[in-house]
Amino acid sequence: MTLSIRALSLAAMLSVASVAGAMAQDNPMVGGAAMYADKNIVENAVNSADHTTLVAAVKAAGLVDTLSGPGPFTVLAPVNAAFDALPAGTVETLLKPENKEMLSTILACHVIPAKALSTDIASMVKADGGEHVVDTVGGCKLTLKDVDGKITVTDENGTVANVTIPDVIQSNGVIHVIDAVLTPKSAM
Repeated sequence: MTLSIRALSLAAMLSVASVAGAMAQDNPMVGGAAMYADKNIVENAVNSADHTTLVAAVKAAGLVDTLSGPGPFTVLAPVNAAFDALPAGTVETLLKPENKEMLSTILACHVIPAKALSTDIASMVKADGGEHVVDTVGGCKLTLKDVDGKITVTDENGTVANVTIPDVIQSNGVIHVIDAVLTPKSAM
């Protein structure tokens, strides 16, 4: 009888652990917050402590409604440290109302008008012989590469962003967290 109770307890613990593991996969942590697949890009991003600058920029650019819309979108989401790495005063200047159009263009260069998981990107890169160019909502051309299973994104100015957290599923697309801010050729 004791053996049966122990076996049942072990089975229950394994079952709970496997459910918790599945939940963790379904709701990855970004910036200390769980990202829920049934919430849209904006609803999730506002909870990430690593994306407060991005969220402020999206609000200042008037893009909340767009990124809350049906999509599908692939958003390359720079972390706060990526914005901090820009030249001093850049973020403050971009957040000014008179620079709303430029800010909107820069942010739109982080949005691909399709849902592209990392496996999709890797397949496109492989099919194109090592790199794949995509057009963004902002009119930028980004070059995607798969380097030893890690996705990189290069903008028109040669800035390379690494995808640090791929495949954060959203109700209206997917977010890939990146470590650099991408800009159009004409900006900055």
